[in-house]
Formats: sequence, C-alpha cells, structure tokens
Amino acid sequence: MPSDLISDPVLYGECLSGALYWGDFGRIAKEAGFIDPRTVDHRRLGIVDPALKDKLGSIRFASVTARLIKLDGLETACEDYGQAVIYKGGIAGMEQVFALDAEHHIEAGRVFPVCGNTLAMLKQTRFSPFFDVVGDGATHYGLFPGCAAPDVFADATDAAPASPGGCCG
Repeated sequence: MPSDLISDPVLYGECLSGALYWGDFGRIAKEAGFIDPRTVDHRRLGIVDPALKDKLGSIRFASVTARLIKLDGLETACEDYGQAVIYKGGIAGMEQVFALDAEHHIEAGRVFPVCGNTLAMLKQTRFSPFFDVVGDGATHYGLFPGCAAPDVFADATDAAPASPGGCCG
C-alpha cells in the first residue's frame, strides 16, 4: 500500500491502512517456523464508501482467520503417504465434524485421506487423542491431489457480511 494511504487517518480508522499484505503474512509465518499456515475462514471485505473506493483503487482486503501450528519436519508441499485419519469425535463444539481449516472438515467415524503435514498437525498436537490413523506412511505417492490453499479474495467461507462502519465494531 502506498505510504500516503498508510498514513491516511480515515483508512486507519477503518482498520485498513495497517492491513498486512497477504503474501507477506505467509512469508512471515514461514520465517517464524510455521511452515504450513492454514486458512480457517475468510471473507473479502467490500468497500462501499465511494470516496474510500476511489482512494484505494484496485487494492483489495480480506479478513482471514488462520491456524498456525509449529512442528518440526513439515514439508513445503502436501505430500501423499497413503494415510488417512478417523475422527473419533469428542471435541466440544465439533462433535460431528472437526474443522482443521477451510479445506479439511473431517466427519466423525469416516475415513479421511490426509497429507503428511495434516497428519502431523492432528497427531503431534492436542488433537491427537481424537484421531486414529490408517496406514503406516511407508510409501510416498507424490504430491497429494487437490491440495491448495484457498484464495482469500474469492468466495468467503464465513457467511457473515462485513459490518458497515469499519472492521472493529
């Protein structure tokens, strides 16, 4: 964002001028040891005020909730080792479906194929007692098919509309 917009008091008051560039967030997370940041939910923020729209031009904003898990040995891509998990239930508020992130909604009692990183996030964290593992991970099948982070500027996973009058209210 240009420096004149960063210092703009109206944009600051709307919690926009201090927004972090999405690409920088991923880079900072990875540099801090969070190798595989996950998007839990996101929504694109619509700018409705014509004066703000004019000021901002093509700059877009999104509100993103991320899950950052710092584990040793995570890979930079989703790799398939032929493993799956079964969610046993038991997490308050997620008795029927466990949502690790926007891409991994795991139904209780159902076999759910996972990449090596997702398996580590489930078995090497507080979530471990709630999951059984299928497969020993001895065979590497290559990249896990269909594994990609969502576009946070596309359709929202959070159905709630942005509140008018700023992000902080």
